[in-house]
Amino acid sequence: MRRAIDAHLKTMRLFPPLSSFSSSPPPSSSTSLFSVRTFLTLAQPRSVSNSVSKTLIFHSIATPSYSSSSSSSSIPSLRSHRLGPGIGLFAVRCVSTASPESSLDWNEPVSCSEVGDGSKGSVDKDDKPNIPVRAYFFSTSVDLRSLVEQNRLNFIPPTSRMTNYVLFKFGELTRSDNASGPSLSGSGCCYMVVFQYGSIVLFNVREHEIDGYLKIVEKHASGLLPEMRKDEYEVREKPDLDTWMEGGLDYIMLQHLNTDGIRTIGSVLGQSIALDYYVRQVDGMVAEFTDINREMETTGKFKMKRKKLFQLVGKANSNLADVILKLGLFERSDIAWKDAKYAQIWEYLRDEFELTQRFASLDFKLKFVEHNIRFLQEILQNRKSDFLEWLIIALIGAEIMLSLYDILHRSALASL
Repeated sequence: MRRAIDAHLKTMRLFPPLSSFSSSPPPSSSTSLFSVRTFLTLAQPRSVSNSVSKTLIFHSIATPSYSSSSSSSSIPSLRSHRLGPGIGLFAVRCVSTASPESSLDWNEPVSCSEVGDGSKGSVDKDDKPNIPVRAYFFSTSVDLRSLVEQNRLNFIPPTSRMTNYVLFKFGELTRSDNASGPSLSGSGCCYMVVFQYGSIVLFNVREHEIDGYLKIVEKHASGLLPEMRKDEYEVREKPDLDTWMEGGLDYIMLQHLNTDGIRTIGSVLGQSIALDYYVRQVDGMVAEFTDINREMETTGKFKMKRKKLFQLVGKANSNLADVILKLGLFERSDIAWKDAKYAQIWEYLRDEFELTQRFASLDFKLKFVEHNIRFLQEILQNRKSDFLEWLIIALIGAEIMLSLYDILHRSALASL
């Protein structure tokens, strides 16, 4: 890799000795501008791997021109030029280059025509602050219509047909010199994506402001959970990125983050945090059935009531329906359908958060629950059948007893 360091030296005044110009003719009335370039070579051994060549470029401002050929400069590097007795004002520029790939000759000059102005320090484009993304799930339903009505000034109209979420913007973006437009990094602006199934995704919200935004949604939420689920992620902006996006550990790097990118990222994070809640719900059911099976293994008895079993059946079915229908886990984002760039983000994040694998695990656990429910239902059904059979036997026995009593009673009356 070739690295060039362009450093401007301070402007210095060069005062040639007056004695060396005692025989010079008087200066002419006309002045001219001239430029002197010289190369200072360092006598270094050729065994050095990284060669260095330094170039001093002297630019004169305004110096008188003389016709005398006998005067010579007292500066060794200007031995091939002749200067007058006047005071010359020069600007000196020093350029030092080093190449680790190929060795340069110590006496070979290096051109500095492509070197920029060193007075302007270069700024690394990677120094932009990262954009924190936080996902929350604390309710099972949100009334989006009433939420939009009370926050219409911050509402951003949708760009797709998806109606299970809304997007809000708070604050203004920071102006940027990039062609991509204003940047969210380092600005006081933030975005909030709210989903109908209860997920909330916050972009660029400070830690101490999170509760305020959650309370805005809490007023329109139903089915509040006893424990709120939380997940964190990060987005980085890099305008000079070679590709549209690049993934990393717990972050994604984009050339530019706009509202379509926020919608795409928010949809995946919202599904992920909600899926985590439903997975834990199913895990609870699996644990409950495991305890029942262990008790049956130990005592040989089944003590669950029929009502409790039906509640577990309804819970398992509702969880599966919510994951498939409410979350839309298998529905591709409309933005991803329209633009391949956002499709790449959508697919990457689904793989990053393992949505397909987690749903497969959830489906397997639900099948285990379903198998246990079917088994326990058969036990309860057998219990009911046994009860009805014994009831029928008892009724038949009672009828027989009544018949015998009636026969004996009639026999006794007949003997009288």
